[in-house]
Amino acid sequence: MTGFSRSPRLAKAGLVLIDPESGAIVRIISLQYNSEKLTRSLQVQSSGEESDRSQALRLKGPAVETFTLEAVLDATDQLEFPDANAAAVEAGLFPQIAAMETLVYPTSAQLRKQDALANAGTLEIAPIETPLALFIWSRHRIVPVRITQISITEEAFDPNLNPILANVSLSLRALSVDDLGFAHRGGGLFMAYLIAKEQLAQRAPAASLATFGVGSLP
Repeated sequence: MTGFSRSPRLAKAGLVLIDPESGAIVRIISLQYNSEKLTRSLQVQSSGEESDRSQALRLKGPAVETFTLEAVLDATDQLEFPDANAAAVEAGLFPQIAAMETLVYPTSAQLRKQDALANAGTLEIAPIETPLALFIWSRHRIVPVRITQISITEEAFDPNLNPILANVSLSLRALSVDDLGFAHRGGGLFMAYLIAKEQLAQRAPAASLATFGVGSLP
């Protein structure tokens, strides 16, 4: 008879980087510990000025949604078993921090290519394109995002000044079809995210006018 745990399997949150053309996974960054708080903001894209009454109920596009969360990185557990965690012993949290930081850097190869094009006299050089980032917070929230800010506070170090405890603050902006277009892979992922919202909204508990103490509307 095989044993099993009654404890639910903890789903991790994180970021998945994919190639926007092929959809191939470039990198997966799983948060070591899920954030205790996720702050979300939705900025309405209304049509026209407030004084334009004919446009009062019209929307120009999807709301601009942003996410802010704190991620804790802690190498203490790994350092308790140094033989099984050579990377943590040698560099502490530097690898995990570097993985976060490279989300907002072009690669060194891309920078060298841009420099070579400039030196060759190329008149117009396209901005560097990064992989498409997906923010995953449960199966109900998979959304293409742009990382707008990363703030890192390193709070403890080993004798070699390798960080062993750090807090990472991530600010993300959802990318919609307004940003990417319908033909872009990320645009399709946004539409799937929006459809999932609509389906979840249908499952919300129903209310009636009596809930508000109102028999009928004027």
